[in-house]
Amino acid sequence: MSMPFYVSPEQLMKDRADFARKGIARGRSVVVLAYEGGILFATENPSRALHKISEIYDRIAFAAVGKYNEFENLRVAGVRYADLRGYSYDRADVTARGLANAYAQTLGTVFTTESKPLEVELVVAEVGATPADDQVYRLSYDGSVADERGYVVMGGQADQLGARLASGWREGMPLREVLTLATRTLGAVGGDGQVLAEGAERALEPAQLEVAVLDRSRPRRAFRRLQGAALGELLGASEG
Repeated sequence: MSMPFYVSPEQLMKDRADFARKGIARGRSVVVLAYEGGILFATENPSRALHKISEIYDRIAFAAVGKYNEFENLRVAGVRYADLRGYSYDRADVTARGLANAYAQTLGTVFTTESKPLEVELVVAEVGATPADDQVYRLSYDGSVADERGYVVMGGQADQLGARLASGWREGMPLREVLTLATRTLGAVGGDGQVLAEGAERALEPAQLEVAVLDRSRPRRAFRRLQGAALGELLGASEG
């Protein structure tokens, strides 16, 4: 009679975490930065149909890295959660904090009970009436939640890119400057996924980027994509 194969709970959790981290690191990074007029999201993504940055509700947006089919299912679930809560109670009751808690429960349950964790990392952000009221939550594959301020980098070479953002970001930056910082940060990763030397950033064209903002000045639906001529003008103005 053969003995059953045993794996300690500690080793099982470590293996799941390593598996999820490797899957997330294979994707292109997403950067999220606060600026004077709201919150900017940017990533290198030439696809015009498969979005990594999306609107969830009036003043709430979602960004993700990892496996597209997995985070797309989470995005759809978030939209349904927000619509149902806003319809049943009040639109003001739909908050990034509530959505982040719902996502954390889902991610944590899958991580501890399923054979394979979700290979995703998320940011849920809500723009407030003032910069102090902005909310940005980063959620990991295991359901852990971090309340972020200023900027966030997910996926790819997140640690190295985060260090570059830390040296360039400051509170109250205008949109053009923060977009330039985001583009240069994303361009610091080469085609092989490795971080390039300082000053050797790739020049990313508007067609290679997916960019959106939560615009504080908009009265209700704050989410707005920047693409085409509008994005080219901002990048051109920032480079000129």
